[in-house]
Amino acid sequence: MAVSYMDFTSPNVQFTYDLRNNPFFIKDDQNYINSLSVYQLNTLGNVSMLDIYLSTSNVVEPHIHQNASELIYCITGEVLVALINPFTKELLQFQIQPGQVANVPQGWWHYEIALVDNTHLIAIFDAPVPELITGSDILRLTPANVWAHTYCLDESKVRDTFAPITETVIIGPPNSCQYRPVQGNAGNDQATMNQATYNQVYHNQANYPHTHNQAYF
Repeated sequence: MAVSYMDFTSPNVQFTYDLRNNPFFIKDDQNYINSLSVYQLNTLGNVSMLDIYLSTSNVVEPHIHQNASELIYCITGEVLVALINPFTKELLQFQIQPGQVANVPQGWWHYEIALVDNTHLIAIFDAPVPELITGSDILRLTPANVWAHTYCLDESKVRDTFAPITETVIIGPPNSCQYRPVQGNAGNDQATMNQATYNQVYHNQANYPHTHNQAYF
């Protein structure tokens, strides 16, 4: 239990809060995140949360929480939670549905992909204010020449590849994204695109020899 230094006799003490008053990120009316920390509810101990809404194929971008573990609870819909175990060097993928959870230990690289529309998640953290380092910031703020030199890559291709990432993404792909993995007539069919995304991120596991796939119960 967290040690509380709150003056519970203060007229400013808070016991309730409406998360709709604190949007953390809004992509559109189907993909957004509301947040709650000790800054909104001052009686919280070592706990905080995100209220996450996603439509099919939208991604809470790869990221880490350097100061907290994250417990992801599925309220509605279906989501793929993926994380890298830094000790075994394995990509772990867990498909969870309503009533199921997936846990991400503190500091582990992870992301979530909605597999159906109207996916609603609660992310609970064991810290009063969760900290965040996003993949989009790592990619765009690390100089292209460093990527190229470190990993023996073509610097011009690295620069061109990362050029569209001009800000923190949070929920991807960005609204400005012009790239579509499905070409031809099917590329205009959102349902076809969504199924292609599902197949790519969930079923095509042969490309990841150290991948596990299961649900938590």
